[in-house]
Amino acid sequence: MSTSSSPTPNRWSALVPGIIASILVSAVAVAAGWIEERLLGRAIVEALVLAILIGMLVRTVRGTSPTTEPGVRFVAKDVLELAVCLLGATMDVPRLFASGPALALGIVLLVCIALPIGVLIGRLAGLSPKLAILVACGNAICGNSAIAAVAPVIGADKEDVAASIALTAVLGVVVVLCLPLLIAPLALSHYQYGVLAGLTVYSVPQVLAAAFAVSTLSGQVATVVKLARVLMLGPVVIFFALRAHRASAETLSFKRIVPWFVLGFVALAILRSAGLIPDAASAAAKVTATWLTIGAMAALGLGVDVRSVRDVGARVVLAVSGSLCVLIALAIALIRTLGLS
Repeated sequence: MSTSSSPTPNRWSALVPGIIASILVSAVAVAAGWIEERLLGRAIVEALVLAILIGMLVRTVRGTSPTTEPGVRFVAKDVLELAVCLLGATMDVPRLFASGPALALGIVLLVCIALPIGVLIGRLAGLSPKLAILVACGNAICGNSAIAAVAPVIGADKEDVAASIALTAVLGVVVVLCLPLLIAPLALSHYQYGVLAGLTVYSVPQVLAAAFAVSTLSGQVATVVKLARVLMLGPVVIFFALRAHRASAETLSFKRIVPWFVLGFVALAILRSAGLIPDAASAAAKVTATWLTIGAMAALGLGVDVRSVRDVGARVVLAVSGSLCVLIALAIALIRTLGLS
């Protein structure tokens, strides 16, 4: 009997309904964006964001469907990871790192400051120590992925994990919609906004939606900054593992610390910078990544039920919101301190 982990025909067939649902939502989002452009001259709300909103609407109205869930999870995770990987082939690396190593050091510093402040806010809001840690990690690093990685290390209860993930998913969409509103009052350039989005938005798909909807430069900068922030998950997991004396081979595995799509992104970015990926291939990668990302946004929306906020409690809402406000303030201070333009 084969021990291959490749998807079986039965598994692929189970994914089809969710994949189709994601495609349909994506198509509606793209069509709505096209109508916006025809009527208003430009898309006020980009297809990336529309896909999330329409997906959320469908999920909230129709509820959970066991038939579509596997495929929706596949598109939201695996397809999105492939899209992020392909984005590496489109990067203008010298331009993105024009600020030098200061930005990289700033990202590390921001996470190191935001994490303990987030835990403190959670404790002041009345959360248990473990739930406060989960909320802080979700805010400071990468949303659900950070929560899922840290939870087994600290021995968090399933209820705590569910509460923190539910609110992070909903509030993350709110951030995607509202963060661009800060561009005008703060007089942010597209480069600065990309840094802000990469430093503050929770998950990778939400970062793509919040940044690429503003401009390509914002999206590219935000992607690089966000992936650097994701890499902080490894040291954070190790820290809590050693602190709780619960380290395991699975918890500290290289795969958990450095996701495959991050390695792929970096490899393609290096090849592109070395001139080994021609312009035509880079353009094709950009188009492919865009379509895959829209599909992932649709799946992300299909996985979020806004009614779940009712179940997490006011204290969690307060802790997450407070931590997010601190994170945004720290990110803006970092941008101003580094003099990014």
